Amino acid sequence: MNHSSNVSLKYHHHVIVLLEKLLPSTPLFNLPSPHTYELRQYDRTHPNELADRVRGADIIIRTVVPMTADLVTNSAAATLKMIAVVGSGTDTIDLEACRARGILVANTPHCNTSAVAEHAIGMYFALRRQYLHTHRLVQTGEWAKRGMLAHELYGPDRKAPQTCRDEIVGILGYGGVGQKVATMAKALGMKVLLSGRKGSSESPDRTPFEVVIRTASVLILCLPRSQDTVGYISSPEFQAMQRHSVLINVSRGGIVDEEALVAALEDGRIAGAATDVFAKEPASEESSPLLGARVENLNLITTPHTAWVAEETNKNYLETLQRNIEAFVCGSPINCVV
Repeated sequence: MNHSSNVSLKYHHHVIVLLEKLLPSTPLFNLPSPHTYELRQYDRTHPNELADRVRGADIIIRTVVPMTADLVTNSAAATLKMIAVVGSGTDTIDLEACRARGILVANTPHCNTSAVAEHAIGMYFALRRQYLHTHRLVQTGEWAKRGMLAHELYGPDRKAPQTCRDEIVGILGYGGVGQKVATMAKALGMKVLLSGRKGSSESPDRTPFEVVIRTASVLILCLPRSQDTVGYISSPEFQAMQRHSVLINVSRGGIVDEEALVAALEDGRIAGAATDVFAKEPASEESSPLLGARVENLNLITTPHTAWVAEETNKNYLETLQRNIEAFVCGSPINCVV
């Protein structure tokens, strides 16, 4: 599809609908004359509210609410020309339906790179040093009762935690976040392995996937979600990992088989895991085995898809969103996914 056509030849007044008020400030758009716009804002939008809220809009701004084929092809979205995504992920948007309808989808890539990478490294320290577990023991009086809790940091292999200089970090996915994680890990003295694609032969500057799984003591996932990456890490991978290894997922839910992960932790096949993402979000005990009484005593850290949150991220999102919409209106769209 050709996105370079001059939008100004078709219409001048733009109805922009902000479906979720994620950013602390309202986006303002500097549209060239004779273009004007009105902005309709909602704090949150439930999927069953979408049809009413997108009616009459030619541009919508969304973060997490799914854009299904039913919505994209609904008569309520007949005027829709652009979906402006706050974030880089588009796995909850039916891109084929958008392509068929001629709807442009633009995302905001590389805006949260530093925040997500820092979150991943923070998770590493929390796992390796058993922060949550020992915090609970101190708070419940176990330190005073037992006198010594050093052994609580030992892993399933009955060894004390490694320091950074002895860690081998395997990075799956080498986009902006993966590159930032690699830089930070190297600065901490860790050895870094960049994983090749699962099932593919060795490529330059990459270590075969199977070797990374067997070798890494820290596995950090920075992959996009796609048909090829759903269930990317499951029982065979956990069986191959070292017992003192930890897994960190700051990419997308569904890439790690959640049931297989819990089983690996329960059986002591790996030493710990942390995830900022879930197969179904927002997650609950009913939707995810990573939540609830079953995992209370495991070295498992969960955060509610907040790795991206930072002032820098907000600033980057707002600026990129503004540029995306202004460029689209001017007929020269950027950051096009579709």
